[in-house]
Amino acid sequence: MRRVYFFGLFALLSLLLSSELLSRASFAQTTGVNKVAGTKATPTPAPIPAPTIREEDVIEKVETELVNLNVRVVDRNNRPINNLTEPEFKIFEDNVPQKIEFFSKSEVPTNYSLVIDNSGSLRSQIDEVIEASKILVSANKAEDETSVIRFVSSDKIEILQDFTSNKTDLNDALDNLYIEGGQTAIIDAVYLAADKVTDYEKSKGDKVDRKRRALVLVSDGEDVSSYYSQQQLFDLLRETDVQIYVVGFVKDLSADKGFISKSKQGKAKSFLEKLATETGGKAYFPNSVTELSGIARDIASELRTQYSIGYLPSNDREDGTFRNIKVQVTDGPGGQKRIALARAGRTAAGAAPSSAAGPKPN
Repeated sequence: MRRVYFFGLFALLSLLLSSELLSRASFAQTTGVNKVAGTKATPTPAPIPAPTIREEDVIEKVETELVNLNVRVVDRNNRPINNLTEPEFKIFEDNVPQKIEFFSKSEVPTNYSLVIDNSGSLRSQIDEVIEASKILVSANKAEDETSVIRFVSSDKIEILQDFTSNKTDLNDALDNLYIEGGQTAIIDAVYLAADKVTDYEKSKGDKVDRKRRALVLVSDGEDVSSYYSQQQLFDLLRETDVQIYVVGFVKDLSADKGFISKSKQGKAKSFLEKLATETGGKAYFPNSVTELSGIARDIASELRTQYSIGYLPSNDREDGTFRNIKVQVTDGPGGQKRIALARAGRTAAGAAPSSAAGPKPN
């Protein structure tokens, strides 16, 4: 009886277990089907096409460097005119009018180099040249900086005093000038001095460059043995903004002309005048050393009675080409003629022919 009961109980348990397993299998199959069915029911999103950028929609950022001009304005008698306003000026680059972005008639700090010929041709004038140079230094303002360069030949170009505002140091350097024999190299001296004053400004890292740069050259103007040519010198000057003031002792040079050539005096004077004219400076040709003190005072005044004008060139191509610059000023009351004097042009940024290394100042 017990055996029958045991087998009956075992059969009942087996039946219940089988039923449970079948129920779970059915549930799992149904759930899987539902999941598959759900996956199929979800639509796949269509890809969004990337926007098409047209060439005309691209904004190109072009940075153009401000061109600074130092402008002197004089009347027919070469007297300075210092009361003009911005609307009275017009700037042209390659005959195209330019918009003035910056205008000032206030005094601007000046960095200038005294570049003094120490060859035998200035033996009789050197003492007066030193005293006149000290007059120029004494007129310096607090922010002005000056250097002193003596030169004879290409291998005798010496910086006696680098740029400084210390007038005592400058006067000491001037007292150390001395006459020395050699073949005069004026072009090399001016080339290296212009390069030096420009590099000095760059080394200071000023983002806004409002300092005026100038050279005061004292010489007889006769070049004998320069490494650089006149063309190379004027190419450099067109790339920089350096005004040149010239004191030329040309009267002792020979005035005898050749059959088809200028005299030594004529060549020297023409070269010195071109230096001044091309850079917006001024040339002086004293007949006597007694005129030097007045010339020094005039240069000091000229350096500080100028207009600073800046414009963004409409031609922003960086192709290394030369651009002619012309400044016009409206006539004054009663038809008073006003003459604007500024550098003749500039060389645009860009590739420029490289030149071989030349002489370096000591």
